[in-house]
Amino acid sequence: MSQAASIPDEAIHQAASLLLSATHVMALTGAGISVESGIPPFRGPGGLWTKYGEPPMNGYERFLADPQKAWQERLSPSGPTKEMWSRLEVAEPNPGHQALVELENMGVLRSMISQNVDNLHRRAGQRQLIEIHGNYTLIRCIECTTRFPASEVPLHTLPPECPRCHGILKSDTVAFGEPIPQDVLEQCYSQTQLCDCMLVAGTSATVYPAAAFPLAVREKGGQLIEVNLYESELSPLSSLSLRGPSAEVLPRLVDKVKELRV
Repeated sequence: MSQAASIPDEAIHQAASLLLSATHVMALTGAGISVESGIPPFRGPGGLWTKYGEPPMNGYERFLADPQKAWQERLSPSGPTKEMWSRLEVAEPNPGHQALVELENMGVLRSMISQNVDNLHRRAGQRQLIEIHGNYTLIRCIECTTRFPASEVPLHTLPPECPRCHGILKSDTVAFGEPIPQDVLEQCYSQTQLCDCMLVAGTSATVYPAAAFPLAVREKGGQLIEVNLYESELSPLSSLSLRGPSAEVLPRLVDKVKELRV
């Protein structure tokens, strides 16, 4: 029996009831939901940083000091960056991603904050998506925050220049030491203010500022539903903790939501 199959139906029923009784449901996702698509996490067993060591904590400062060199390293990746990119290129959305899209299509899930940069939520069809750490397929201007598909950015001159404001372009993925883009933060805060039930899937919610959002929902009396393989710091604060892989738990939850709506 899988871990997800051992979750009592009553717990799934309670979680579905919480989703349906809420007025503004949000989701917060992390690396755990992508692990099931073959993308390794950064920390913990099998993590890229466990294997290669943590990257410099001043990545953004180094980018600003020498953007040309940073771009050259991006175009000729090595170590954990090379391994991650090779995994990203072949990864496909899994049933966990698809279940969240179903919840959105049913009008239950109003918005989502993802800490993942892998583009899998978008590829699965998620529309109301806030990518707090960016998206590896996009290039962002560090001045005006305009984003462009990477395939459309000419690289004959490094660093490339923003065609709108002539600022420096960099990967949309947020580097260590780089502020979360203001437009993204504003979306996160505005949606969290409306949220009265947050579905937290595949994340221990310990990295800020993303970790602050479920706490904010809980502090104002909202409900938290945790879907995770392991107990986390969020578990004691959650109305329900469903232990198992999100690719198995979330489809069960969606099926129960459909059943209760009928």
